[in-house]
Amino acid sequence: MSISFRQARHDDLPRVNTIRHATAENRLSDPSRVSQAEVVWYLENAIFLVSEDDEEVQGFLCANPQNSYIWALFVIDGKDGKGHGKMLMDEAEKRLAALGHRQIYLTTGPGTRAEEWYKRRGYRVTGTDFGGDLVLVKAI
Repeated sequence: MSISFRQARHDDLPRVNTIRHATAENRLSDPSRVSQAEVVWYLENAIFLVSEDDEEVQGFLCANPQNSYIWALFVIDGKDGKGHGKMLMDEAEKRLAALGHRQIYLTTGPGTRAEEWYKRRGYRVTGTDFGGDLVLVKAI
């Protein structure tokens, strides 16, 4: 099964919402914290990529090109570990570097598989945010 990525489109948003709310890890305890307007802003103004295989969209990544913040990276349960996240993150890092950014940052829950995945990719913990999530940074 081949994996590819592309820029997200408006018609991808139902599947993106499914992926975001169906993952076991980093599930939003309050889905209203992320508005549809915020998602659309990323779609129209930021780096918003989806990964797909022969079946359908299986993951997505949103990155803010103004400040190099990775706002979201999610792969549907059952498709993780197959290269979707790596492909999306590699492309986001490449695009942010091309825009002149020297580092990328993101947040994730402490003690999660995501934390370990980011550390293996060269991100380092620099502290915690007000909500208790870890802040990770990587030079690019």
